[in-house]
Amino acid sequence: MAVDLDALAQEMTGWRRDLHAHPEFGFEERRTSAFVAAKLREFGLDEVAEAIGGTGVVGTLKRGSGNRAIALRADMDALRITEQGTLDYRSQNPGTMHACGHDGHTAMLLGAAKLLAEESGFDGTVRFVFQPAEEWGKGALAMLADGLMERFPFEEIYGLHNMPGLPVGHFQTRAGPIMSAEDNFEIVLKGVGGHAARPHWGNEVLVAACATVMNLQTIVSRRLSPTDIGVVSVTELITDGTRNALPGLARILGDARSFQPEVSAEIEKQMRIIAEGTALTYNVAAEVTYMREFVPLLNDAALVDEAFAAARTVFEPEHVSTAHEPMTGSEDFARFLEHVPGCFVFVGNGKDSAPLHNPSYDFNDDELLYGARFHAAIIRQRLPSA
Repeated sequence: MAVDLDALAQEMTGWRRDLHAHPEFGFEERRTSAFVAAKLREFGLDEVAEAIGGTGVVGTLKRGSGNRAIALRADMDALRITEQGTLDYRSQNPGTMHACGHDGHTAMLLGAAKLLAEESGFDGTVRFVFQPAEEWGKGALAMLADGLMERFPFEEIYGLHNMPGLPVGHFQTRAGPIMSAEDNFEIVLKGVGGHAARPHWGNEVLVAACATVMNLQTIVSRRLSPTDIGVVSVTELITDGTRNALPGLARILGDARSFQPEVSAEIEKQMRIIAEGTALTYNVAAEVTYMREFVPLLNDAALVDEAFAAARTVFEPEHVSTAHEPMTGSEDFARFLEHVPGCFVFVGNGKDSAPLHNPSYDFNDDELLYGARFHAAIIRQRLPSA
């Protein structure tokens, strides 16, 4: 039975706005998960499993006799941001909002589940993976640690993200690296604080911290190959000093991005050399903690071609294009690609959209049907009916 697409678009808009009004932070998505699970059961899926990796949901839909399985993934979590604006469906959870469009991603995957459940058109198994805690890079790992691949095996996985600045009805992806790794670092400098009027009586750390921040800028400009992409950003400098007291402890926190493991390793190596060398110059001690939160997202080239082919059945062919440069943003979807091949794509949120993670951002409901239909198209293409 063919689904009325206009009616589906209106229904998805209602779901999306309900989710937008009730945002939940990572691993707190209890209402969202219950909403998703109830809809999947309403659509008549063969199995709906809850509490996967904490608050994740996995729906399974089987048709025909095919033994291949493919996964589609959406993220569900919101951000600790206070929403601005006067939308009728604005956040009812103060200090939390869907500022990245995960409400839209969830609604699009629910729409795809309804399309495929009612229309079929494929032979095999579809896993609908609704993931928690994408924003801080823990949700995919939690689902994998909870036996996702063993309990709900699949051979390929596809995901999407809305893209502000890209017009609605436009589609982009690329083979190989498309989103970067994210590493977090903390450098702690320890000395002896004292009176601001007598710096020579102590061994303060603020000047050493400022020098360290400046020296870190040479990692990309002078210590990496010009052909390697890397970003090193200091985002916080915190001390225990006050207006008339020189600090004895300083914390330098920041973020590094790259697309290759060897570049990440070189950034860490050079950061340790700089921190320890600068600390020695100022006669203070340095401790470096370096953490890898997100791995680079690497699309499978063959499945990118499949995604392009499926997209051309949904989007105007001239609106399907290759993303010419990878993004230095990061995405938890990359963890799944350490286990199976897959493809991550971008769909337009509108040229005038506010940026992601902005308190005025809103997902554009005009793209909901595009996303749902793309999800369904890639399944029908990769699991063709006899």
